[in-house]
Amino acid sequence: MAKESLLVSSKVKNVIKSEGLMCASETIDALNDCVHCCIKKAMDRAKANGRRTVQAKDL
Repeated sequence: MAKESLLVSSKVKNVIKSEGLMCASETIDALNDCVHCCIKKAMDRAKANGRRTVQAKDL
């Protein structure tokens, strides 16, 4: 099952295009996986520190 997309694909593609590069279709999925992983790690860190609020420092 695919993870819910947390990205605006057109915005990501525009950033890449602004540097004169092309964006392969699987790039968005891979980046979305990275974002999900980052959020999961931040949630785990907040829990480990006894907090229920994920803060910027958890990233």
